[in-house]
Order: sequence, then C-alpha cells, then structure tokens
Amino acid sequence: MSTESASSSSSSSPPSEFVRLLRAQRVWDTELPRFAPDTAPAEPLPLFEQWFAEAVEAGQLEPHTMSLATADEEGRPDVRIVMLHGADEEGWHFASHSGSRKGRQLAARPYAALGFYWPVQGRQIRVRGRVTVAPPEVAHADLHARSTGALASALVGRQSEVLHSYEELVRASEAAWQRAQQEPDAPAPSWTVYVLTPDEVEFFQGDPHRRHVRLTYRRTESTWRSELLWP
Repeated sequence: MSTESASSSSSSSPPSEFVRLLRAQRVWDTELPRFAPDTAPAEPLPLFEQWFAEAVEAGQLEPHTMSLATADEEGRPDVRIVMLHGADEEGWHFASHSGSRKGRQLAARPYAALGFYWPVQGRQIRVRGRVTVAPPEVAHADLHARSTGALASALVGRQSEVLHSYEELVRASEAAWQRAQQEPDAPAPSWTVYVLTPDEVEFFQGDPHRRHVRLTYRRTESTWRSELLWP
C-alpha cells in the first residue's frame, strides 16, 4: 500500500473512543466575567492580587497552584505543578529542594516561566523572568510556617533521586514525620525559596465568542509598559 493510500485510509477511519471523548469536552461551561483592560492598574502585581482574590471568591480549586517551566543545561524544557508561596514587589515566590531537578535546572539556567489557569473564570496568567535564591533564613521561615507534613516531606529530601523501592520511601517518611513532630524547628538545609522577578506578565481573559482579552505588561528600565495582544 502506498503512503498516499495509507494516509487516506487512516483519515477516513472513525475516530477512536479517546478522540470521541476528547472532542466531547467543553471549555468554560460557565458565565465568564468581563475584563476591561483600560481600567487595569499601571503595574501587574495589583491586578494579580485582584484576580487571585476573585478566583478564590469564585470557588476555584487550588488557585495557588501553578505550572513552573524551566530548562536544563541543553535547553530542553521541563514543566511541573508547584505551589505559590507569595508575590510581592520582589517577585513571585516558590520553593523546592536545591538538589531537585528543578533546582539543578535553575542553578544552570536561572530563568523560568509560571502559568496560572483558573477555568472557573476562564482566566490565565503567565509570568516569566529571572530567578534568584532567597537567603537561607527566608527558606527556614517559609518551611516552618507550613504544616508538620510539609516539614516531614522536606526532611525526607532526596527529591528527584532514583527510588529503589516504595518501602524505602515509607521508612524514610515515617522517620521524618517522627522528627518533625519532635523537632518542629528542625532544619532542612536543601529547602530553598526561589524568587522569580518578572520582566513580562500576561493576563488572559476568555470570552465565549473567542474575543479573548490578552493584556501584557513588559518591564522597562524604570516602569512597566502594557499593551494588548491579538488572541
């Protein structure tokens, strides 16, 4: 059979169950808020804080989770979901172990991108910029302001290393939980707080007629410049 006939046969085949299921999904099956970009503040942080509060009010699940994109030494991209630990004039804060895959990648290429997706309101926020490491005392305070489980997980450490058996993880976790309960101020030296200082922040508001609003802020030497983008 020729390549052309094979392609024709493939294209005429009925869609698989997966494809039928995929095509049956709907996006933003809810009333979307309006966003007037001419009323937006001059800087991105106040708008981020406003949208975050509105996402919480709208019942968005886990609005503090975000995609973190990094690249390794060869420039190959990587992405995962992490938690936002804060946002202020310095930038967007998140944390991990310095020896983890993301930690190693950030050490080699200290530049990253964040992505928030809040489908309850059809909103996305994209942030990208240079990443720096906060002082150790900031990481210590960050970790010990969280739950016992968070401390226990940090004490286990070894993130991204090869795990030879699940039982090994259970033993290490049980020991870490015991220590976290007995020593609530125990240090976890590899725990690191990272700060992404943005040079670009984009706010995306979905529209049911596909007239989506994309407002992007770009940092200049002394201020921010905002402009609309075609969707």
